[in-house]
Amino acid sequence: MPENTEIPAPADARSIPARPEDDYSTAYKNFVLLMLTLVYAFNFIDRQILVILQEPIRIDMGLSDAQLGLLSGFTFAVIYVTAGIPIAYWADRSNRRNIVAISLTVWSGMTALSGLVQNYGQLLLARIGVGLGEAGGSPPAHSMISDYYPPEKRATALALYTSGIYIGILLGFAFGGILAEAFGWRKAFMIVGIPGVMLAGLLVLTVREPLRGRWDSAAANADRPSFKQTMGVLRQRRSFWYFAMGCALTSFIAYGNGNFLPSFLYRNHGMSIGDIGLVLSLVSGVSGAMGTIAGGVLADKLTVRDRRWYAWVPLIGGALAFFPYFYVLTSGNTTAILVVLFLLSIANSLYLGSSIAVSHAMVPPRMRALTSAVLFFILNMIGLGLGPFLTGLNSDLLASVSGEDNLRHAMLITNCVGVLAMLMFFKASQHVIHDLNANSGQQSGQ
Repeated sequence: MPENTEIPAPADARSIPARPEDDYSTAYKNFVLLMLTLVYAFNFIDRQILVILQEPIRIDMGLSDAQLGLLSGFTFAVIYVTAGIPIAYWADRSNRRNIVAISLTVWSGMTALSGLVQNYGQLLLARIGVGLGEAGGSPPAHSMISDYYPPEKRATALALYTSGIYIGILLGFAFGGILAEAFGWRKAFMIVGIPGVMLAGLLVLTVREPLRGRWDSAAANADRPSFKQTMGVLRQRRSFWYFAMGCALTSFIAYGNGNFLPSFLYRNHGMSIGDIGLVLSLVSGVSGAMGTIAGGVLADKLTVRDRRWYAWVPLIGGALAFFPYFYVLTSGNTTAILVVLFLLSIANSLYLGSSIAVSHAMVPPRMRALTSAVLFFILNMIGLGLGPFLTGLNSDLLASVSGEDNLRHAMLITNCVGVLAMLMFFKASQHVIHDLNANSGQQSGQ
């Protein structure tokens, strides 16, 4: 057996007795996972619709790249992560399904209202509303999935859920570009926002709240830990913070460059908004979903032998994506860079399912929603908050030096952050066994 591995405790030592109504069929669990994934897809449809529409908005309102970065990044992220902590704390104590449904209604409604704005300030406020709603989406859903699926299947289930990001990107890019060219950017916001409100009602009617801590010991599920207690446990999990920073720095590149990819293709490769939407829906959406699901499956398979693979999977993914991204940003061959972008996006999407699953494995069940919120706080403040803003700011600052290549050079700078992301996942691999053993009550193998 490889060094630094842990033999799992027997199932009867980890599970709590379940009522008959808590033993859901495989088909129903998969249906719930599909519903939650669809909700997450709407999360990113409503988020990414702004990205594909930002060039028409920029031209219409006369905005700078830094203002676009604030709009799609920092301002949105601040409210998203700030509201996420108290909502997740609430979710650890209340009905998680209802919280997801309420959140979906709020962010979808605010997306529709974005089409009615008359100036930059009003659009900024509307996007803050979208961020407030989306803050209540993922942490409760993560916690529900961890109660529907046992630990040995959790990374795959969470990765399938996380693929909703890329389904949303696919649909947001594809339909956003088409709708913008057909109806204008204002009506595009309205058309994509309204269906989410209807999905929220369907969620309440069809999805049940699972028994909390279904696969954990009765003692682990008995307490209702305070915010201070949860943070106290997380402070003792050194690898959690390395995972969080690895995710944050990876998403810094994904959001920082991804949010400006439509602008890059529009300005530097002469593509139309409609063509960009269709192409990126396939390149970013399909490849991202493939990579995310593959990352979860690989983590579940490989961590049976050595649980450091929770960190090694995203580390290897980041390494495979790093150098090809420089080609994407420097080549003039549009077809070639889209092919390379498709392949590297698979590798660069391996990180999230694995990281969420291992974070949940480090804490008791009633700390999971808040743990996800803390993970996403760090991920989104650095990745979503700073990534687009700093890329846009660098683009503005380089305009006098680089001319029409200012955005290209700003994106090259952003890609260099990948070195730090890989370092964080490497550091996580050095501590993850100890932290997982600490939660299970077993001695570290190190």
